Amino acid sequence: MKDSKTTSSTLFATTAIACFAYGALALLMMHVLRPEYANHMVSDYAVGRYGWVMTTCFLAMSIGCVMLLLGLLRSGPSSAVARLGTFLLGIVSVGLVISAIFPTDVKRPVTHSGYIHFISFLVNVGSILLAAMLLSAGFRSPPRWRTYQRTAVALTLLIVLGFGLQFFTIVWRWHYALANRFFIMAVLAWMFVTSIRLRAVTTDSARE
Repeated sequence: MKDSKTTSSTLFATTAIACFAYGALALLMMHVLRPEYANHMVSDYAVGRYGWVMTTCFLAMSIGCVMLLLGLLRSGPSSAVARLGTFLLGIVSVGLVISAIFPTDVKRPVTHSGYIHFISFLVNVGSILLAAMLLSAGFRSPPRWRTYQRTAVALTLLIVLGFGLQFFTIVWRWHYALANRFFIMAVLAWMFVTSIRLRAVTTDSARE
């Protein structure tokens, strides 16, 4: 039973790594395919030419969150704080699917689709911020995760910094697109590195 649990956790972790790697690659590709959107929020890439690339980016990140969630439920920290953080990853996953289905509005007026996308954006940002904070705190207890906590906290601080920059630059209408990219890449870094750690933990368990 333990072997089956470890094998499935490794599969979840590996799939999550692939999904987050694709998400980062797709986002970088959009900067080449749509250079005129360099001063736009990344959600705008889903509208117009090559919009499907950004849509698949959202979906890949959603699947990655589900895989990371399942892996953490099996082989991650089991404290209440960590479980709540894991639950929030599920909310992020659903929110990303909604973001993919309902494109944003590049220009006014605001449409029904754009309004739903905006709400999902707010939910996603808040959920991933709390998830990273709670899980990073939860990594302190299990011996296999304890050495990773410092890295997780450092990456979480980057997410917090990105969140702050995103908020203030939107209010000031100054370099908000750059702040948006910083926040997204900080989130992807946390997800990607945590998935790698999950795979390492499950691999070590399999060797014992």
